[in-house]
Amino acid sequence: MSQSRNEAAGSLALNVGRFGEGRPLLYLHGIDGMRSSQPFVDHLASGAAVIAPDHPGFGKSEMPPWLESIHDMAYFYLRYLDEQGLEPVDIVGHSLGAWLALEMAVRSPASFRSLTLVSAAGIHLPGVPRGDLFMRAPDVVLRGMVVDGTLAEDLVRRTAADQEVELRNRYAIARVGWHPPMYNPHLAKWLHRVSCPVQIVWGEGDAMLPLAYAEEFKRLIPGATLHVIRSCGHLPHVEQPEKIASLVLSFIEKGARA
Repeated sequence: MSQSRNEAAGSLALNVGRFGEGRPLLYLHGIDGMRSSQPFVDHLASGAAVIAPDHPGFGKSEMPPWLESIHDMAYFYLRYLDEQGLEPVDIVGHSLGAWLALEMAVRSPASFRSLTLVSAAGIHLPGVPRGDLFMRAPDVVLRGMVVDGTLAEDLVRRTAADQEVELRNRYAIARVGWHPPMYNPHLAKWLHRVSCPVQIVWGEGDAMLPLAYAEEFKRLIPGATLHVIRSCGHLPHVEQPEKIASLVLSFIEKGARA
């Protein structure tokens, strides 16, 4: 039975969904928020106790005055893990959420039991074209994130139906990722500090962050593995939620047996 409620996180009112039973798994959503992620989270909940918050300032969570960068959010979540007694924990992050997880992992490697990066933002590859999140209309951005045209139109309709949340999300994204756009120029040199098992999941047709980014993450993170998902764009967990959830659950179960 799924639940979503406001919880105290430090002095912040954080909207947190809790789903399933078993070993705790923290899901950190991407720029699309939790709205499109729910089917994926439900599949994850078949094998784990999923904790799925709206990031500070996103969705139904409070916008704190101190939120000025991805670094602020990383330190917030590290404190949240400590408050919740979750360390070490399995973490799955998509796009912005994967970038956030990496910022946490280079600061506190011991906090992670495993990490799954789905279409991760956070680094920059000169000369590799990438999608522009901030200078294009939201519907154009959404249509460019998935391969399936029918799914793209469904995402556009759902976003249009909840403009209040959409505006909150876009404002929060700008607070943490406006400049430089969706990356930290210093992150790449510290990725060697990530010491937990890492798997990278990427859509073969990702136009927002092309496959070259996945290959660079694999090169930079010691021991990382890469799964390239066919017929998917930037949202493989939305386009093929059951398959991506299966990859995650198999990965964390393998770690539990090691």
